[in-house]
Amino acid sequence: MQLDYMILGVLALGRCSGYDLRRWMEGPGRYLGYGVQLPQIYRRLAKLAERGWIEFEVDPRDGRPDAKVYTMTEAGRQALLEWARSPYEPSPRPMDPDFKLRFLFAGSLDREIAIEIVRTELEYRRKHDAQSPLAPIPDSYDPQLPELDPQWAREIQTMTHEQGYAYASGFIVWLELTLARLEAGRPR
Repeated sequence: MQLDYMILGVLALGRCSGYDLRRWMEGPGRYLGYGVQLPQIYRRLAKLAERGWIEFEVDPRDGRPDAKVYTMTEAGRQALLEWARSPYEPSPRPMDPDFKLRFLFAGSLDREIAIEIVRTELEYRRKHDAQSPLAPIPDSYDPQLPELDPQWAREIQTMTHEQGYAYASGFIVWLELTLARLEAGRPR
């Protein structure tokens, strides 16, 4: 589950409670594309602790409930590194949360990992999204609702397709810029 690696990735940055994880996801992690609530975070923390990937200490709080503060174990470190170094497979969906998660946390571990993730995503997007302008949009419809104007429906479908293509094209440009920046920072 990708949430496991998000939690491990945040814990790699420092110790935190379940509440701190949620705050991170609403702040710096908000653009990853995961809408996770506290109960789900706490369930995953319990599973990760059962698996031996994390452990916690109880932090007493004056006037508030005590907090469990989590840290990554050696087994959790190994699991995060294994995931980070595993082959990345792009999703057919541009800007998939898995890409962002992998780039952020696996890429943070090593420049070469970041380069490989971006290069893999870029090659996939160039191959698959370059065909988007040629995707056929039906010339006619057989409306099943009397309120549906087929010409208007086709126009709306065309505009939606164009928005998706523009978004994918912008993502490709970002990938190209990011790859150039990562490669420029390589030690010679």
